[in-house]
Amino acid sequence: MTLYFDNLPDKYEALLTDLMEKSIAYAAAPKNSEISISMVSLAEIRELNLEYRGIDKATDVLSFPLSAPNEWLSSSKPMLGDIIISMDKARESAEALGHSIERELGFLAVHGFLHLAGYDHTDAEEEVRMLAAQREILGDLV
Repeated sequence: MTLYFDNLPDKYEALLTDLMEKSIAYAAAPKNSEISISMVSLAEIRELNLEYRGIDKATDVLSFPLSAPNEWLSSSKPMLGDIIISMDKARESAEALGHSIERELGFLAVHGFLHLAGYDHTDAEEEVRMLAAQREILGDLV
């Protein structure tokens, strides 16, 4: 697995690397997959959310898959996609929910990965499936 980090403080790299390894195993993605994880400001994620989803507000995480999960095995080195996380939103949520920034960043990275893997939460059944996957991957971090 190759991870590309942009604007992620070094102290969180090991945590997100471990969680992405667990996510890849959980989703049966190729072990040589590539994923990009970028930390952006509230203004940047709001701009991306407006441009790509037509929603004019900041969000906590966005995912941009570069290939469908059923195409992963046909590539010699599959680039799964990009996960964009608002560090500002992560801090706000961690504080509001009373848990650590590590837990929030881990949750957002896993949540973003699961979107790359085709998971969603647009209806109750999909949401239950996605929540179960998040709990399984996050383990003790939850």
